[in-house]
Amino acid sequence: MIVLYRIYQILIMCPLIIVATIVTAVMTVIGSALGGGRWWGYYPEVIWARIFCWLAFVKVTVRGRENIDPSTSYVFVANHQGAYDIFTVYGYLGHNFRWMMKQSLRKIPFVGWACRWAHQIFVDNSSASATRRTMQEAEKLLSGGMSLVVFPEGARSWDGNMRQFKRGAYRLAVEFSLPVVPLTIDGAFDVLPRFKRLPVPGHIRLTIHKPIHPEADGHDLAKLMDQSRQAIADGLMH
Repeated sequence: MIVLYRIYQILIMCPLIIVATIVTAVMTVIGSALGGGRWWGYYPEVIWARIFCWLAFVKVTVRGRENIDPSTSYVFVANHQGAYDIFTVYGYLGHNFRWMMKQSLRKIPFVGWACRWAHQIFVDNSSASATRRTMQEAEKLLSGGMSLVVFPEGARSWDGNMRQFKRGAYRLAVEFSLPVVPLTIDGAFDVLPRFKRLPVPGHIRLTIHKPIHPEADGHDLAKLMDQSRQAIADGLMH
């Protein structure tokens, strides 16, 4: 059976994904260039992400969507099990947002091009001034009423377990007094871990936890990081 699935991936799935990626990128660039970046920088990508899941026979179920308001800006923080985390959040979160992503993703053909036009935030830690520019871009995005999604681990897990969280996204939430929404992604490691190239069918569960709102005097950074990390960990199946 696995042999037939690999043949299907090579002959059908991969070509369709390449076509969908190119079409989505072109639509994003054209729509954004014409002034509709808020819409074109999100909704075509929702369909694109779902195509990745459908073609790989990956089922995604979502719990807790009632915890978020489409008209509210949030900083979403999620664990990072594998490549299908991106398609899970993009396709099924149901809330317009932009990513805070690694600088290296700029180099991916078509994808990096579209991300620049959609005003995704590329993290540049090459110098102190580059880091400041990254934070300024994120601040501009959040002050415009958009939400942000971050993987605070910074990279995909090697073994499915959560790595240590970094503070960058939380600093933005503290500065703007924005609610932080923990997202638990469970099952993506089984579908496509970082040490494999092709996915296998599976079931990914996305849990949207209740927002952590700032207190009267704002967020406490250390407490905020601990609360969100614990919420994400509690959502994982054991």
